[in-house]
Amino acid sequence: MVERVIATEAALALIAQLKAEHGEIMFHQSGGCCDNSAANCYLPTDLTIGAYDVHLGDIGGVPFYISASQYEYWKHTQLIIDVTDGHGGTFSLEGATGKAFLTRSRLFTDEEWAQLQAQGVV
Repeated sequence: MVERVIATEAALALIAQLKAEHGEIMFHQSGGCCDNSAANCYLPTDLTIGAYDVHLGDIGGVPFYISASQYEYWKHTQLIIDVTDGHGGTFSLEGATGKAFLTRSRLFTDEEWAQLQAQGVV
């Protein structure tokens, strides 16, 4: 099965740290605005997931959502969530850790795209 979103080992370690500190968390890929286009980490009570949000998958046991408009832009790519030194978005839970989540991407291969189409998830 082709995964639409994956995480690096560094991201998985930071996710585990945030889960240990905060309990249940979630991700939402923002579409710009204040925090630019970034994967933001929230408590489930901090952001309402709506009918126009798409669940891309889970990373580190945490759900990852993206708005439908951003999904249309990114749907041909696999999102790769990584970590860099610095402060995360002002709304993202990792902001105080000195680390920030970073979204990288790569285009799906023709074979992967065909698999996604066969799964009915494009």
